[in-house]
Amino acid sequence: MSGLELIPLIVSSLGTTVFAANALYLSTAALLYGGLAFGAAALSKALAPKQAVPKPEDGTYNLKQSVPSLPIVLGRVKKASDYVFLEELGGTAYHVLVPAGHRIQGFVQHYLHDEAVSLSSGVVVSPDHFFPKSRPYVSIETRYGSPAELAYTDVAAAFPTVWGSDYRGDGLASVKMICKTAKADDFLKIYPNQMPEHSSILDGHTDIYDPRGGGSYGYSTNIALHRLWHLTSPFGGKLSLSDMYLPDWGHAADVADRAIVNRSGGVESLYHGGFWFRANSDPADVGRTMDEAAELVVYERADGLVGVHAGEYYEPTITLTKAEITAFSLNANVDPSTTVLAVRGRFTDPADLYNTNDAAIYGDPYIGEDTERTVTVDNVAVQSHNHMQRLQKLRYIRRNGMRVTLTAHYDLDNDPSYERFIRVQYGPKLADAVVEITAKPVISLKDMTITLSGIVIPPNLYAFNSATEEGIPGSSVVVLPHGDIPIPTGFGVVIQTEIVSGGSSAAYGLATWSHVSDELTYELECERVTSSTGPQSSISTAGVDQVRSSYLADGVQFKFRLRAWAAGVSSDWTDYINLTATADPIAPGVVAGVGVTTPGAGQASFTWTAPNSPNYAAARIYTNTTNTYPSGATLVATEYGPPNISDGKVVTGLSAGTKYGFLVAINASGTPATAVATGSFTVT
Repeated sequence: MSGLELIPLIVSSLGTTVFAANALYLSTAALLYGGLAFGAAALSKALAPKQAVPKPEDGTYNLKQSVPSLPIVLGRVKKASDYVFLEELGGTAYHVLVPAGHRIQGFVQHYLHDEAVSLSSGVVVSPDHFFPKSRPYVSIETRYGSPAELAYTDVAAAFPTVWGSDYRGDGLASVKMICKTAKADDFLKIYPNQMPEHSSILDGHTDIYDPRGGGSYGYSTNIALHRLWHLTSPFGGKLSLSDMYLPDWGHAADVADRAIVNRSGGVESLYHGGFWFRANSDPADVGRTMDEAAELVVYERADGLVGVHAGEYYEPTITLTKAEITAFSLNANVDPSTTVLAVRGRFTDPADLYNTNDAAIYGDPYIGEDTERTVTVDNVAVQSHNHMQRLQKLRYIRRNGMRVTLTAHYDLDNDPSYERFIRVQYGPKLADAVVEITAKPVISLKDMTITLSGIVIPPNLYAFNSATEEGIPGSSVVVLPHGDIPIPTGFGVVIQTEIVSGGSSAAYGLATWSHVSDELTYELECERVTSSTGPQSSISTAGVDQVRSSYLADGVQFKFRLRAWAAGVSSDWTDYINLTATADPIAPGVVAGVGVTTPGAGQASFTWTAPNSPNYAAARIYTNTTNTYPSGATLVATEYGPPNISDGKVVTGLSAGTKYGFLVAINASGTPATAVATGSFTVT
């Protein structure tokens, strides 16, 4: 009978092979005999390539493919989604996404391109660029994945031929995002990163079984319970709860819940975390991730049930002495090729938007030598720096520990196959030491011996002083909020004139502002205050702090405003400045020979000689009941004519009484000369 003909097995999560990791679900005996349902099928697929456990960064973009494999979320994670629908109608894009292929506890925070957003009645109202001037552009609605979900009625109404009201997404957590198109000038201001990419922090699976207290199902971040769920799920071990030794798993969950104080003085649980994977991810990789994170060792008991050693040290109940040991090998493990000076760690950092971050190095990689000797613990389920530092310390101890291989008489009543720790007394090489078994024991019924290998560990293997051993984590990347283009300051406009063809003058507005950056350009907009024909814009040259408008209609009032541009994004407009365009600001000479008579009822006849000024255009006639101008004066007529001629104008419709007249010469821009009084006259 060969040495593999006995059922007992222990599989450590430390350095297991792919074959051993598959055995983690059901033990070697099940692989050999098909005693559990997984059986030979798992063995035949062990060498088939499968998707590994995704890194957090793998969940930063939304996946678009025909039939994506279902994403499974355990604990709290930040991830993007799989697209199930994306269409546009009337300038509005409709997105339906699935972040988890099962019911979830809920959404904690939504992100658009890693910008945390705030919702009000489903409308994104913060950051402000998604909600300019209280106009909604993006809305988000969610479903948690109930067995019978509610359809997104607006999607079904917009696309009845391709997305019916029966498309509910039963059992799938989903997100509906609607994005409205913005006009070209504002598009990059509202959508600075183009079409929004949705992701979210969510609390995952709600069907996690907890065997404690009579048993219950719910959401949990306890990694030991995650492992129990995985072994009994169709994506993992495909076992049933009746195949599990639940007292072991309840104890492992208790250990994972134990409180530990971190270096900052905060209290956290010993083995809690979260991660996500796909239904087609390699079950061995997924299981190994959880085993390493929670220090679990899964094994098959003599009664055929699957038990687990929790992530804690316990005093060994079995001692092998020189009397039982028939062969003994001790490797002091001092070879630089097998030992390390330090251990690096990589974990999922919630403080850095759940991205992978480096932990503080445990140990010193350059003690007395220039060659770096390190290993790395990289675990996506770990979400705490303290947690990762504890795993780094354990890896450091185990990597540098002495190796033991021994063969001893096999005693069924004193069988170490189900133990994680045993005590070995083999003086003088090993007087009294605790050995952690790291490879499956091999039992030979032919010789009635058991052969096992392990590492000599200190009894305080799991002791950890956070204040002195945790180290200082690296700084997280700070995501800066979206910055708006600054509104121009020091904005002012003056009306300028210049001579154009034919010798006439034309008016334009010259805008200036305070300098901010040579990278900015500025847009000046001018528009008639009344009877507008639409705004006209002028663009400045980068680095130049002034810009002129096009030619302005003479004597017309215009309103001006300014905004800055950079990389296709504009600032808000400044307030308006109202000015009247004046092509000729130089007044003509005054009128001469002013006179007035009253030829009839309600009439006054004014006479004057136009000034000999080339820019004379007309004379304005004002009347008043007092001899004052312009206060109280009323414009009653304007008479156009050439310069240096005698001119006159009969004004009718005047009220009876004593009046005073004033004649004002103007140029074509309406620039007035000094008023000339006519004296009093009486209107009959």
